[in-house]
Parts: sequence; C-alpha cells; structure tokens
Amino acid sequence: MAIPDYQTLMLPVLSFASDEKEHTIHEAVKFLADHFKLTEEEKKELLPSGHQEVFFNRVGWARTYLKKAGLLEAPKRGIFKITDRGKKILRSSPSEINNKLLSQFDEFKEFKTRRRKRDENSEDIIEQIKTPEEAFEIAYDNLRNELANELLDHLKRCDPSLFEKIVIEVLVKMGYGGSLRDAGKAIGKTGDEGIDGIIKEDRLGLDIIYIQAKRWDNTIGRPEIQKFAGALQGQRARKGIFITTSDFSKDALDFTSKIDSKIILIDGEQLADYMIDFNVGVAATSTYELKKIDSDYFLED
Repeated sequence: MAIPDYQTLMLPVLSFASDEKEHTIHEAVKFLADHFKLTEEEKKELLPSGHQEVFFNRVGWARTYLKKAGLLEAPKRGIFKITDRGKKILRSSPSEINNKLLSQFDEFKEFKTRRRKRDENSEDIIEQIKTPEEAFEIAYDNLRNELANELLDHLKRCDPSLFEKIVIEVLVKMGYGGSLRDAGKAIGKTGDEGIDGIIKEDRLGLDIIYIQAKRWDNTIGRPEIQKFAGALQGQRARKGIFITTSDFSKDALDFTSKIDSKIILIDGEQLADYMIDFNVGVAATSTYELKKIDSDYFLED
C-alpha cells in the first residue's frame, strides 16, 4: 500500500495515544508502521533530501497538527500525551481527523493564520500553478512558516534567562552589540524604569540602544510603549528596541511613529523570522540548488 499522508495519520496517532500514557514519536512510528502493514521498503523510503524517512516525517506532522489543535500535549521535550479534548474527540467516533475538523478549535485556527496571510488550501494552489519553480517556492514558504510557528511556541515556553540569551544572540548576529560576551553583560542588568538592558549600536560603541524584552501572550498596548519611551527620556536616550513574543496594538504602532525617540518594535513573528534568517536556534537539514540551462555554453564560437 502507499504510505499514508499526514492527515490520514491523525486519527491513528490520536488513537495510539488513547491509553493516556506518555509516548515518543519513535514509539508511534513503530506502532503505526505495523498498523498500516508497511513493507520494509516503505518504512525506509526517504524524503528527496535523504535525511529522514517519509513515514517518520508524516507521523511527525500529524502529531504537530494534533498538538496545535490541543488534542495532544507535550509534557516534556520529545514526549506527547493525549489531552481531555483529544479524548472527547475520540469518544465522538470520527471517521477521520483532518484539518477541517481541527479548524473548529481556536488554537488551530490561530496556528494557521497568525503567520503571513496565505490561502489555507496551499496544496490546491500548488496543483493549480503553472511552473515547478512556483510550486517549490510555495512549499518552501510553507515549511518556513511552520518552522517560525514552532520557534514562537518554544520562545513562549522557554526559561526567561534563555529568552534573554536568544534576544542578545539575534541582535549581535544582526550587527549590534559587539561580541556576544560584551552584549550579554548588558541585558537584564539595569532594571531602570522599564528598561531591561542596554546594548551597543555597533562594535565601537558609538551609541547605546536600550532594550525591553517581554515574553508575553497578550497584545502590547500603547501604555507599555509610552512607559518605555518615558524611560528612554529619563536616560536621555534616543534609541530603543521593544521585543515581545506577542504582538503590538495599532495604537502602540501609531505612537512610535509620532515621537522623537526612535523605537523599533519587534513582535513574535518578526523575532522568529530573524532567528531563521540569522540561524539562531535552527539548523539546516537540506540544501537544494535550482539550476537552469547556461545558454552561452551552447553557443558556437
């Protein structure tokens, strides 16, 4: 038989977890491979990159989507377990679990829409577009969006000291703060009137930038930004960066555009994007080269 797609695997994955015990992805893969009677060749079939088995990858995505919908939870790293919501879904005896069913849950809808607005049926778009290059770019963008969502989830759950470290590493890799060692001494040390830390604007330290970093779920409103702007004035500072794992209200964004101090607002989505762009907390698994005909090569002298 053909290897099941990730949506076909959602109900079996949830059913596997119905014993209410903690499980690893490797346990699920082994159980489900037997359940679907996969051949040894099907179990070993690799993605085009050659770095992971197709079936393992699809079980992993099924688990991820179930977690995003709140049907599974991760009590600790590398472990998943069924939730009360997951048990309730199973009691309703669904014939299948797919993205349409999961879309009844706000957490899943947020997961699908909190990144850049795109058609939810991107698979249909890929089938309708005309060129392989467009399909490749859409697939790449979808993978990047999923990665950014995962990063944002990790940022919201990580220890405050790790969050500070991540913020510093991103800023240093963007060219601020000199060395990681120098920059790391600054953040979290001042605590002055809403200012979490300071960082050099460049390696020479020609100017100082004040930083506030908040690991929040709620939208940051204008009052928080006003407080930060007041703190900058109290330090006779001209520049500041306000970073959050959530987002900013329209009033907050409008306020920063009308004041003399230069305040840059970085929300959770932007922070995740910067982490991907500057290789913070991520690792490359595959590299693909798109090539085209070198027309000059075929020209006769």
